[in-house]
Amino acid sequence: MKTKLRGADVVAQSLERLGCSRIFTLSGNHIMSIFDAILETKIQLTHVRHEAAAVHMADGWGRVTGEPGVAMVTGGPGHINALGALFAAQAAESPLVLLSGHAATWELGRGGFQEIKQADMAKPVTKASWTATSTAALGKDIGEAFRLAREGRPGPVNVSLPSDLLDETVGPDEVVWPEVPGSIDGGEIEAAVADKILSAIASSERPIIFAPPALSSVDGRALLKELEVATNAPAVILESPRGTADATLGAFADLVQSVDLVVLLGKALDFTTRWAAAPHYRSDVRLVVVDPDPAMVGRAMNEVGSRVLVGCVADTKVAARTLIARASSLALRSSDWLKRARSALDDRPAEWTSVSSSTEGRLHPVEMLRVLRPYIDGDKDAVLVSDGGEIGQWAQSILPCRRRMVNGVSGAIGSSLSLAIAARYAEPKAPIFTVIGDGSLGFHLAEFETAIRCRLPFVAVVGNDGCWNAESQIQLRSYGPNRMHNMDLTPARYDLVVEALGGHGEFVDRAADFPGALDRALASGKPALINVMIESIAAPTIKLTV
Repeated sequence: MKTKLRGADVVAQSLERLGCSRIFTLSGNHIMSIFDAILETKIQLTHVRHEAAAVHMADGWGRVTGEPGVAMVTGGPGHINALGALFAAQAAESPLVLLSGHAATWELGRGGFQEIKQADMAKPVTKASWTATSTAALGKDIGEAFRLAREGRPGPVNVSLPSDLLDETVGPDEVVWPEVPGSIDGGEIEAAVADKILSAIASSERPIIFAPPALSSVDGRALLKELEVATNAPAVILESPRGTADATLGAFADLVQSVDLVVLLGKALDFTTRWAAAPHYRSDVRLVVVDPDPAMVGRAMNEVGSRVLVGCVADTKVAARTLIARASSLALRSSDWLKRARSALDDRPAEWTSVSSSTEGRLHPVEMLRVLRPYIDGDKDAVLVSDGGEIGQWAQSILPCRRRMVNGVSGAIGSSLSLAIAARYAEPKAPIFTVIGDGSLGFHLAEFETAIRCRLPFVAVVGNDGCWNAESQIQLRSYGPNRMHNMDLTPARYDLVVEALGGHGEFVDRAADFPGALDRALASGKPALINVMIESIAAPTIKLTV
């Protein structure tokens, strides 16, 4: 063992002790000592083309594995570039640790190189953000960041690492090494409180359980299915900025108007739930609020007052397991309401099975996704990443997938290529598809070079309508067809760009050609992009048919 350790060595070894096997990063002056220290560990670096992409990849790793993804960027502009992606990860409730290089402590307040108030800038989009102050305590800082990222409502944590602390040396016996975390289950829910919640569900005619993005994992969805069966109440994840109007949920926005009890199981009362207020809900709808964050319980109680029957602070998964375990002792209603709700959630227009484009050289989004669906259905471990405005909603509505990542409650677009790269690291064999719009693709198209360099195959299906369609639809609805402007993009050959980078490209402007393009893309074993020319059509709005 070295007689002296640099701060950079402490950071690298602490990450290894905590189980970190990969860091998504973009290099820069302030963090080069950590790059050097990583050589003495088994940690692998994925070097990306933009700092936001590194954070999106760490976000994807956290969502797929449940363990904190780690991103590392340099200070100043590198840190600033990462902030927008932190907002997306925060809204997705993804466990993530961002390590940012930082100006040296002796430079602060003196106009140091790339000196800015990094911790303050990151605070609004993280669970916690601070600047390290001691070389010996760097391991403790890293361990605390991992703990905070995982516990309660998961989310991103940022630690800024001053360059002089990384270069300073300390003896191994001076280092405060991080504690290896055990179970992350948080606060219990008392049996009496659980029984009160179950009693409220049992006495309601049309209850619903709203779950948070943190439960959109495979394990989370399985847990919610158990809870749904145990309570005969539909359990619905709200992970889209369109909330209950998310096309994933079919005609549920109509059905929700009749519910008489909303159980917020770790789901914040916010715009996605439409604040459980009229006219979207009955004026007398009651609520149960279970949340790991006391502030969220308090906010809900302040918002709706006496309509809250139960409000308690508890870990979301622990509460769900307790409710499942105790539900068998109570008499619950028949499953008629659950069947009706599930029918609404699964409702899709019959014409989608045969709809086709009316424009030569363009596919209707449904045509494109109808062809893609068997490829996803054919492998239970397939991963779907859905990104973009209107095309993202079409994909989420038509392509059911147990392993799915969407661009999330933040409404931010452009993350899908990075999420797919992270998914490929976590899932080395199953097919990975991303459906993305041409507008979203432009944010991080250069990450195809990352995927090609790192030999990480996936298939990106680009719905190319040559415009910012979500915004053009807003113009159409709000201002009329004569005031639609400045939303055009070129019908660019993105497939040729990917080919030039060393990947596999396909161009499709006829539905009959799409299956062959998919087969060739998968067989190529390369990162692939299929450029599908589509019509500009608004995202689906599904209404109850019964």
